Amino acid sequence: MADAKARLIERAGAVVAGEDEPRAALAIVANGDSDAAARLRARGLLVNVVDHPEQCDFTLPAIVDRDPVLIAIGTGGASAGLAAALRQRLEALLPAGLGRVADALFAARASLRARFPDVDARRRAIGALLAYGGPLDPLAEHAHPAAAIVGADAAPSRLERIEFASDDPDMLTLRAARLLGLADRLYVEGAVSDAVLDRARADAIRIEGPPPRVAEPGLSLHLIGKFA
Repeated sequence: MADAKARLIERAGAVVAGEDEPRAALAIVANGDSDAAARLRARGLLVNVVDHPEQCDFTLPAIVDRDPVLIAIGTGGASAGLAAALRQRLEALLPAGLGRVADALFAARASLRARFPDVDARRRAIGALLAYGGPLDPLAEHAHPAAAIVGADAAPSRLERIEFASDDPDMLTLRAARLLGLADRLYVEGAVSDAVLDRARADAIRIEGPPPRVAEPGLSLHLIGKFA
């Protein structure tokens, strides 16, 4: 267990040292020794006691690394096995070249600002690039992501209508879930549950009532609850 933890923190850039290292900031106790944990904590170190989450000041997440994209999966010590299982699923979903997409977007920041000086227009253009099935869908492999960014265009304004027959977010269609994650504003009529609305962007504008006749900039959703 100690070797496994050492490999994980070395991969993150840490230097592994002995218990008496005065410059240490973190400590991992792999043998469950609560006395050792108390000594280290008294020195001001943050301590992780393996398999004893109640004694931990921090936990180590499972990591999916697509440099510079890094995904950390933690359960607060509840189940390392669950975090590992989720990591394995995500490893299979995320293409090996995802980091190239991130690097290309970073390199294009100045040109995107120049083409889309309005922040909302720029966000919508990038959202269209990265949307499901889009030119830079992050779950697809892209050999030349920079070329797709050159062709980026402002997403057209549009209004989509979604009717809900259930207040259970797990009953959302893939299309509805995708639109909720992209929408700039939500017009809500009827009983649409908070659990469903929570699937939308946190900064999306929420308005009670029907939408106006003329589509506003970006993507607007007309959400209608039709269940008893």
